[in-house]
Amino acid sequence: MLAELSAVIITRNAAETLARTLDSLEAVGEVVVYDNGSTDETLDIARRYANVSLHQGEFLGFGSTKKHAVLLARNDWILSLDADEAPTFQLLESLADWLPEADVEQVVEVYRENQLLGKPVYHSGWGNDWLIRVFHRGLHNFNDAVVHESVVVNRTTQTVRLDGCVEHLAITELGQFLDKINRYSTLRAESDKLRVYPVAFIFLKAMFAFWRAYLLQRGFLDGWRGLIIAVANANGVFWKYMKRRVRDL
Repeated sequence: MLAELSAVIITRNAAETLARTLDSLEAVGEVVVYDNGSTDETLDIARRYANVSLHQGEFLGFGSTKKHAVLLARNDWILSLDADEAPTFQLLESLADWLPEADVEQVVEVYRENQLLGKPVYHSGWGNDWLIRVFHRGLHNFNDAVVHESVVVNRTTQTVRLDGCVEHLAITELGQFLDKINRYSTLRAESDKLRVYPVAFIFLKAMFAFWRAYLLQRGFLDGWRGLIIAVANANGVFWKYMKRRVRDL
């Protein structure tokens, strides 16, 4: 059952959403919380839960940090979550029925329902969001991507989908967009893999990011939420490339 499952979460100043996440995981055998420098109430919240194993350490980039946190778990079967996500009861029930034994080469792709200010968003690149979130760490783990990390699978790995979803409080107040744009663009700009472009081309790439989210991904169907997402996407693209360019001046 779920006693053989470890949920793994990395945190930093997640006090606003962490209790909701941990409440949803009370049936899970172990919850690993790996904190990298919280200055709010995150650590105090984590210590309230009997099934939480709390660790502290450096942030190594999202992929490498999650990979390290996975290795701290007691169980081999891993449910990876962010601190603003919560699995539904239906998903946990499905996992309890599915969870195979030993080292079966399967992973679970979970539907993530992304919410902006309390309402799910179904377009703008936020809909149809299926992510590998359950895996056996003896066979799979995260890559080393600084941002937009993912679980590495083999050609022979079988991917299954179960009932239920993960409810993601992506944005609970608009200022979070600005914080995420600043943090993520800085992380991307520090990577030598990111190319340096002329200013005019950076502007065009930012404009394309806007129109892709708002028109091609039908963000206009999400109303003002879609417009906000499109503008945020454009800003994210603009600032990551500008920061990369300025870094080399």
